[in-house]
Amino acid sequence: MKILIYPHEILSTKAEPVREINGQLQSFIDKMIAKMYKAEGVGLAANQVGAPIQVMVMDVTPSEEGPHPVVLLNPVITETEGTATHEEGCLSVPNYSAKITRPARVEVKAYDRHGREIRLEGEGLLSRCLQHEIDHLQGICFVDRLSPLKKSLFRKKWAKIRPLEEEEVKK
Repeated sequence: MKILIYPHEILSTKAEPVREINGQLQSFIDKMIAKMYKAEGVGLAANQVGAPIQVMVMDVTPSEEGPHPVVLLNPVITETEGTATHEEGCLSVPNYSAKITRPARVEVKAYDRHGREIRLEGEGLLSRCLQHEIDHLQGICFVDRLSPLKKSLFRKKWAKIRPLEEEEVKK
């Protein structure tokens, strides 16, 4: 399982809803969680690893508390409140970060890995991670949210960084 590098076409594809929970999906989820931890990320969407299905994993708990992965299937943001601007990065856009403005608080409805409906409410890093990964499932990368000027600057910088990142992925 490899993390796709921006602008891979699957990253701009809207993911399909999960319709069946089976052993194959459970195994895929376990591999996603392992990949997220190995890459030292706080979240990972299925399309980032080449599967355009609405599955995301995340863990925003402090590392000293141990792993607490959260799995969300078919997540939908149901409510937002306020705004907050913070630095964001992405496993699919390595070695690049930018300030992104998003709602400060979100409520999300989803299903856990066993098909039970869950609702999450979050602020801070939890809110940001939820929004970032749900964006991925909608075919949106955080750099798509940059202003036109910042997007232009990103493209110039990324043209230099990307070949190095792709070479690293091949190793």
